[in-house]
Amino acid sequence: MTEEFDYDDLGLVAGLEIHQQLDTATKLFCDCPTTLREPEESTKTITRYLHPTKSELGELDEAALEESQVEREFEYLAYDSTCLVEADDEPPHRVDEEAMAVALEIAQLLDMRAVDEAHVMRKLVIDGSNTSGFQRTMMVATGGEIETSEGPVGVEDLMLEEESAQRVEETETGVRYSLDRLGIPLVEIGTDPDIRSPAQAQEAAERIGMLLRSTGQVRRGLGTIRQDVNVSIAEGARVEIKGVQSLEDIEDIVRNEVGRQVALLDIADELADRDATVGDPQDVTDVFEGTDSGVIRGALDDGGEVWAVPLPGFGGVVGREIQPDRRLGTEFSDHAKRHGAGGIFHTDELPAYGVTEAEVEALAEAVGLGPGAVVGDDATDAVAIVADAPETAAQAIEAVAERAETAMDGVPEETRDATEEATTQYLRPLPGAARMYPETDVPPVEPDPSEVETPELLTEKTERYREEYDLDAGLAEQVAYGKRWELFEEALGSGVDATLAAQTVESTVTEIRRDGAPVEKLTDKHFREVFSLLAEDELAKEGVPDLLSALAENPALSAEEAAEQEDLGSAGEDEVREAVVRVVERNAEQVEAEGMGAFSGLMGECMGELRGKADGDVVSDVLREEIQKRA
Repeated sequence: MTEEFDYDDLGLVAGLEIHQQLDTATKLFCDCPTTLREPEESTKTITRYLHPTKSELGELDEAALEESQVEREFEYLAYDSTCLVEADDEPPHRVDEEAMAVALEIAQLLDMRAVDEAHVMRKLVIDGSNTSGFQRTMMVATGGEIETSEGPVGVEDLMLEEESAQRVEETETGVRYSLDRLGIPLVEIGTDPDIRSPAQAQEAAERIGMLLRSTGQVRRGLGTIRQDVNVSIAEGARVEIKGVQSLEDIEDIVRNEVGRQVALLDIADELADRDATVGDPQDVTDVFEGTDSGVIRGALDDGGEVWAVPLPGFGGVVGREIQPDRRLGTEFSDHAKRHGAGGIFHTDELPAYGVTEAEVEALAEAVGLGPGAVVGDDATDAVAIVADAPETAAQAIEAVAERAETAMDGVPEETRDATEEATTQYLRPLPGAARMYPETDVPPVEPDPSEVETPELLTEKTERYREEYDLDAGLAEQVAYGKRWELFEEALGSGVDATLAAQTVESTVTEIRRDGAPVEKLTDKHFREVFSLLAEDELAKEGVPDLLSALAENPALSAEEAAEQEDLGSAGEDEVREAVVRVVERNAEQVEAEGMGAFSGLMGECMGELRGKADGDVVSDVLREEIQKRA
């Protein structure tokens, strides 16, 4: 489905919620470090069962209620750095000052107005990602705006909140989480619904991402930034798409969601024309008593049952594609899975999977549909079935029936999860106001924007590097957007050439990574020591790649020790001339025959002879002199 739509005609409205981890020393409500750990490093585990609670008005949030219908055990991996706040055995401490300062910098970059007083709220979350069963969040600023090529996009609010626990894996009884990530400060930036095309959605997200990175105090890497996208069309409904990991996927995700809503509206019209209905779920285990279907046989052998829901008028519709490689039947299956089932079968895809045509006909008869109603291209009706443990199968087929009912109405409001294929799958109902209530353990904070400075934008930094240091556009952008721009500026202060400094922190690191060097082990201290050797003429620029590679392999060494170990000290003019003379003498016949025509070939040999210990310009000058003497 690559169809392009007239988004104005469809009435597309979209907004973004950008979640970005902050690079602070400690967590938002405790003094624990924000260092991520490996699960193997855990020293103990904590086990919890979570249940929804009513709001102050006595209301239950629909999303939390659905989540609670699947009984699960949540296990948390704790570490030697895990404190009682993270374990929810102690009240949270005051809001981290560093995190608040970064949030205020971001607010200034977004032209937002800080609130007079920030009150911490609890947001009900019972998927296990918080030991407390809720996430703490506070509004820091409101009323900003960013520019895009398709017009301005308002920024409604900026929230400062705690990151959730990291999901490690599914277990037999529930989910295992890691507490190392829980509590890391996070900002959530919500735009107004001003976005009118998939391209504008991506552009707006990229603009916000650039502003965030301009602070120099946000985390980098997979999982440190997530985008949620709210999408609706005029005749459709608001759908919240969670967990978009890559900015590059936003345009495709919005386009595919528009396509899904258009397809669902077409299906609703067709179902209305057919007078389609949804029957009552019922037990049809007897139909499959002797089945050869592996899935169904496995469920029955484990004491399970087969439940079905008749769908008169749904023939050929359940199997219709609504997103790339996703059908209406996939939507039904998503809802069944949310209630613990492995999935569904439906008659638009049967007979198959070991289910015979005779069983399909018997199924139709068992649920009260006529002969031939669910078989063949002319099928008018459909049946969906679930085979699982008795209680799971009954709950799952009820969820399928409810989703079929909403298919007759059009597009349901819901929260969906982004997939790697830039499509979406059902996650839960949209949350309501009942999930928010005040946090009484943390006092309010009075944000003071006057205490922070507005950072230089990365776009402005790129232009400054081009103008002040004569870097080419590509290299200037690499350094400005990279993680080591401060090291670059320090190197300039010590007298290192700008282009050399820029190449060292960006291009050279990329090159040696491709050659297999573990560059993630290089520290700021390593780079500072390398720049010091360059500034003192104790290292030739040609030796930088070998020295960084050596430091990456042996990070305990200092740059001076590694240079000595690799024999990368800077060669004096006498040593350079001796090496050049040796090369010229070895190639005397070529020099006599070709003169300066031999220069290029001999230059490489000279540099190899010196093993990166001499500047190429110096070697070049000496080589020319020696060739001219013998030519």
